[in-house]
Amino acid sequence: MIQKFKKPVIFIPVTLALFLGVFAFQFKNDKLFAIAKNIDIFATLIRELDSYYVDEINPDELVTVGINAMLEELDPYTEFIPEEESDDFRMLTTGEYAGVGALIGNRGGGNMILMPYTGFPAQNAGLKIADFILKIDSLDVSKKSTSEVSELLKGPANTSVKVTVKRNLDTLQFSLVRKKISLKNVPFYGKLDDKTGYIKLADFTTNASSEVRNALVALKAQGADRLILDLRDNPGGLLNEAVEIVNLFIPKGREVVKTIGKLQNVNYTYKTTKTPIDKEIPLVVLINERSASAAEIVAGALQDYDRAVLVGRKSFGKGLVQTTIPLTYNAQAKITTAKYYIPSGRCIQAIDYAQSRENGSVTTVPDSLRKAFKTANGRTVLDGAGIEPDEKVAEVSYAPISYTLVTGNHVFDFATDFFYRNKTISNPKSFEVSDQEYEAFKKFLIGKDYDYTTYTEKSVQDLEKYVSKEPYYEEIKSQLEAIKSKVNHSKENDLDTHKKEVRKILREEIISRYYFQEGMIEAGLYDDPAVELAKSYLNNPVKISKTLTASVK
Repeated sequence: MIQKFKKPVIFIPVTLALFLGVFAFQFKNDKLFAIAKNIDIFATLIRELDSYYVDEINPDELVTVGINAMLEELDPYTEFIPEEESDDFRMLTTGEYAGVGALIGNRGGGNMILMPYTGFPAQNAGLKIADFILKIDSLDVSKKSTSEVSELLKGPANTSVKVTVKRNLDTLQFSLVRKKISLKNVPFYGKLDDKTGYIKLADFTTNASSEVRNALVALKAQGADRLILDLRDNPGGLLNEAVEIVNLFIPKGREVVKTIGKLQNVNYTYKTTKTPIDKEIPLVVLINERSASAAEIVAGALQDYDRAVLVGRKSFGKGLVQTTIPLTYNAQAKITTAKYYIPSGRCIQAIDYAQSRENGSVTTVPDSLRKAFKTANGRTVLDGAGIEPDEKVAEVSYAPISYTLVTGNHVFDFATDFFYRNKTISNPKSFEVSDQEYEAFKKFLIGKDYDYTTYTEKSVQDLEKYVSKEPYYEEIKSQLEAIKSKVNHSKENDLDTHKKEVRKILREEIISRYYFQEGMIEAGLYDDPAVELAKSYLNNPVKISKTLTASVK
């Protein structure tokens, strides 16, 4: 319950009031003078550099460097956006741009298509994952950077562009018409079993709440009566979209988030304004260390109202609000103007940028200063370090061989080879990499460089490094060599030792060739520890009830 208190009447002597008024006026004047003085010094310096510096300078570049260096003293989210970067900024905030609808990147040997997005020009025209981009129109781009190629593929909607690619031994040309691309906030939703619905929310750009709403309605129509909302790796975005998503599960008129800053016009309480879609459906929300900002508002509000069980790992801890402010000459500034507070009253901001140290590093909020708050049911929650899940899931760690096979592009290349050998595969839920195909992968690796250091090797190397300084090193040197020999022998068998893990990685990469981003997400859900734990909650209403009820532990 929120109680309202009458503001106490405070009497200040007239003389003191006049003094305070004059002091405040003088302080403001001093501050304005300091700002004007330093701007004048900065402008004078630029002019003198342009006149006297031994080489020619670029005033735009130099001033931008100065502005960015100044903003780095504040926090990572306060940014200067020059006119030429406004399109990229708009794409980040709205998820919209005009282009061909494909993710590109360098996988060794040049830029290639990494993911054509379903339903957009690149995919519709027939471009495939692993197509090397040779030319855009008549321009050779084989040696250009990824960012340069990306810019060339973008352009005004309804304009034509020709893309020449190398696919295996063939050179192919595709004619595309650029379209307005609106990236999906919900790249995948579906049923994990007869009763369990799943929604992957990847971003909070424009229409995020509408996409979640549509997915929820569709899943309920298909018979889903329990739900997993996956906010893992979601970096956040538009605050109003977060409020609308919470409103899907929380009654009308409830506070979702409050923003408080230095200026009165940024102080605002956001409440639910609509009738929810379903305020009873059992709900589990997945979070991890890369769930931030708007994702934390959704997870935190649902936790504060005891509306959902949170499963995963502690979230990022970004409790700062940014406002975009127009500047002269079509530039913009994204400025941190407030902190947000979720319904229990806590702010989850984990890093105190105001207390940055002289060496530029910043400090996290110490445990001794974290405050306790209560959820609607009386459960204790803490501020100052992100959102703590109700049930923690250990981070999945991959064996060094798996990491090397991925970063060395061997998994990527084998999946491409598999795709051109097999026209079709079964659906993402049922497809598996057979033992025969795994043996083919092992043969594929023969002669390829995928050297790596195992954890045991690293331990032995560290031991040898320290022992080499000791007088008895020569006495045990032969024993160390024997250990290293055994470790190397074990390493030869790592493809068999970690077969299950490597097969899972291969499976997801192969599925992406046939079912694109949606298929990769769906494939990754099976044998996912967090998803399995979420399902165990949803299959046990008593467990959910106990978790969401305050109790002495």
